[in-house]
Amino acid sequence: MDKFDTELNKLGITLTSRQKEQFDRYYELLAEWNKVMNLTGITDYDEVNLKHFTDSLTIVRVKNMAEISTLIDIGTGAGFPGIPIKIVYPHIKVVLLDSLNKRLKFLNTVIDELSLESVETLHGRAEDHARNIKYREKFDLCVSRAVANLSTLSEYCLPFVKRNGTFVSYKSGTSDEEIMHAEKAVDILGGKIVKIDKFTLPDTDMGRALVKIEKVRNTPGKYPRKAGVPGKEPL
Repeated sequence: MDKFDTELNKLGITLTSRQKEQFDRYYELLAEWNKVMNLTGITDYDEVNLKHFTDSLTIVRVKNMAEISTLIDIGTGAGFPGIPIKIVYPHIKVVLLDSLNKRLKFLNTVIDELSLESVETLHGRAEDHARNIKYREKFDLCVSRAVANLSTLSEYCLPFVKRNGTFVSYKSGTSDEEIMHAEKAVDILGGKIVKIDKFTLPDTDMGRALVKIEKVRNTPGKYPRKAGVPGKEPL
């Protein structure tokens, strides 16, 4: 925990003893469930703390989380970045969306074991749920560490974001060309790239880029296109 504490302190985050217990239990569940299903290729304690937990929380570099009330994590997988954010900022109402039901069973176990409140797991595709009035343009913040082209990811994510809200995409440090090519798609969907924060995760050679996109206009009703199309035909 000492290394984890040190890196979080650099981000201006100080964990309570309860939060430390929650992160440790999260790690234990991740390691346990990973033996029977593919959740992560990273299982070493320090590496999970750094490459999953700390990485998830680097969002504070581009966003004041005290201003956020509602968050949706698209393609959450094993719960990154949504669950680490929820542990540190328990006031935020969080929705975790993933297309694989077995991952959601894991996440529901984590939510129960960590006694997290106001967290909803949502099964299905982003393209379908983004058309539901319960979720469309209802979130202050959308986050995604999902491995998808930024043009495609923007079509998945921006329809969930309120006007004047924010979408933050976690990208590798070598994604400059991808980000540049996504500008047109972001504009069509009502967004504007306002910041690209590049850094290297401590003690690693992992270059990271947080792409901060503000929602400046409502997303046109025809987006997202039907399931599968954004991936095959990016805007």
